[in-house]
Amino acid sequence: MKRSKTRVLIECAMMVALSSVLGMIVIYEAPFGGSVTLFSLVPMLLIGFRYGAKWGFAASFVYSVINLIMGLKNLAYIPTPEGIIACIFLDYIIAFTIIGVAGFFRNIQVFKNQNVNFIFATTVGTLVAMVLRFICHVISGAVIWYSLTKRWYPDDPTHIVNQYGPWLYSTVYNLTFTGPEVLLTLLATPVIRKLLDIVDRRR
Repeated sequence: MKRSKTRVLIECAMMVALSSVLGMIVIYEAPFGGSVTLFSLVPMLLIGFRYGAKWGFAASFVYSVINLIMGLKNLAYIPTPEGIIACIFLDYIIAFTIIGVAGFFRNIQVFKNQNVNFIFATTVGTLVAMVLRFICHVISGAVIWYSLTKRWYPDDPTHIVNQYGPWLYSTVYNLTFTGPEVLLTLLATPVIRKLLDIVDRRR
């Protein structure tokens, strides 16, 4: 068991490092925070699918802390201590740790064909994790960033923040980067998980 746990720990550390590096490869960056990256969440999802929710949550929590450290400059825009605390949890700690929820879907059995089950479980687990992350960002956008953005653009009636209420604004804004990120992640995760499964079997 010690050897097995050691190997899992090493793999988790490598996956966290890989996610951190991929997170620096930005395909699109939204004007007020948030970006589309090159499959940065796929390694975190794979940990959950390979070793279960416990390991998935643990690795994703470490990744969330790294993201928080890298994004500390964003907290300088928030004027209140309670706003800073809310941002830390909604935009970083909860938003990225929740990716570990994919581990609960690793072995779900719905169809008789195991290959179909494999793809279905991976796709559903990925989608649930990404939607929960999206919800965290929407809440943060509506509660914290909406009022701040309105202060920066008080006299521009054409700006999106002045056209919608906090919840619709936050939903639309967050979709601009989480939408493409979800699509890319949904495409990549089942393929990479299947490749890793083939490698494991050949060992």
